[in-house]
Amino acid sequence: MSVANELYQLQEVDQEIESDEETLNQKVSQLGEKQAILNSREKLSEKQQQLEELKRQQHSAEWEIDSLESKIKAAEEQLYGGKITNPKELSNLQHEIDLLRKNRDEAETNALEIIERVEQAEAALATGIKELKHMENEWQHQQRQLSTGIDELKNKLADLKQKRQTLADTIDPQGMECYERIRKQKKPPVARVEQGICRGCRISLSSSELQRARGGNIIHCSSCGRILFLP
Repeated sequence: MSVANELYQLQEVDQEIESDEETLNQKVSQLGEKQAILNSREKLSEKQQQLEELKRQQHSAEWEIDSLESKIKAAEEQLYGGKITNPKELSNLQHEIDLLRKNRDEAETNALEIIERVEQAEAALATGIKELKHMENEWQHQQRQLSTGIDELKNKLADLKQKRQTLADTIDPQGMECYERIRKQKKPPVARVEQGICRGCRISLSSSELQRARGGNIIHCSSCGRILFLP
């Protein structure tokens, strides 16, 4: 096998290693990532606080209704108890009762509105809890898949690096030195030649370059400087 062929095979292994390492880094960066869940929990906490505030308002409204009912009852006992006989006082007391009843009716309307909002908030909270549970289950499933994928990639990379080392040990040292030097400057360092064209820079090669490339030795493209490999 020619040196150019060996270097091309090494390059294919290096490209696979680079691709898998990039994938591995992406998976590792996603491991433990749960910002969406944190955001959902924060929104759920806000809904819980809103519900608690609405319930506080509900209790306050119910307390106000009870208080008004007590005042109405006390005023009616005075009105119909027979102890007050002064017409003006009776008229004022009746006016006070009418006003208390009006306030009670308004308080009851307000309480009904609050109760409706409480029911809506409870439904929204229940939906939020269900959605959060689903997200947490999905996240745990994703984390298990990521962990499995990371382990598989690590094992694959270990095999690829061993394969690379085995290949590198069989290649002429000068060829390896040339390969590594070009690889630091541009990728890929080895360019396949197809239909007389360097696939690295897509420039047509001269007849002499093609002739020398057929020999399998290390020949550089006069345009891009890559090592030429002619299958």
